[in-house]
Amino acid sequence: MQMRVLLEIKKDKKMWDLLKINSYWIKDLNRNSSNIKRFKDDMKVKYKLRTTDKISDAIDNIDLISNVLGALK
Repeated sequence: MQMRVLLEIKKDKKMWDLLKINSYWIKDLNRNSSNIKRFKDDMKVKYKLRTTDKISDAIDNIDLISNVLGALK
């Protein structure tokens, strides 16, 4: 694996943890360092870091708060 890719992965704890859990990524990143984009996308899906996930969580929180406030009335 190229040093640039390894340093990029080590500085982000979630990327490092995903690499330890899914070691098949080591093989893919060794073969082609441009697979780092796919690795990051996979990390965002697994840890729910995409924008759509954040919006969905916010909507769920708003719905929960409105239900609690409705029950208190």
